Amino acid sequence: MSECKYSLSEAIPKMESWCTYQDRCTYEVEQKLATWNTPIEHQIEIINHLQKNRFLDDNRFVESYISGKFKIKRWGKIKIKHHLIQKRIDKKTIDIALKSIDQDAYFEVMKLLAERKLADRKTKDDYWTIKRRVSAFLASKGYESDLIHEVVSEVVKM
Repeated sequence: MSECKYSLSEAIPKMESWCTYQDRCTYEVEQKLATWNTPIEHQIEIINHLQKNRFLDDNRFVESYISGKFKIKRWGKIKIKHHLIQKRIDKKTIDIALKSIDQDAYFEVMKLLAERKLADRKTKDDYWTIKRRVSAFLASKGYESDLIHEVVSEVVKM
């Protein structure tokens, strides 16, 4: 094993700064500390310090992550949930936080994405091809199939 990149007294302020720049989850901090070859006992101490001093809060991270991915990237709940699971966030925490997304806004974003995808087509495709393409696009963004069907039926009319 290679030598630890930073001492405990050096790592703490670096991690505080890193967590201040952008909300992080515990898993991301663990990964970063592992790249520094930080011993496990130091990792635990650093993470405890960050949590105690509110530099690290998984619930705040989840809220921030969901808000950003929905409002900026326009991801659906399925894609957001999948990515949070990859970051080792508890499924119950994710499900509770996903309920904070306003359903009307969620549906409107889906409708807007479907309308934009419909406007982007370059050829005269038949009704079923258009429907399939718009549906596949919304599915790739992480939206639920029952809502996709509802939005596509409303937007794609011929």
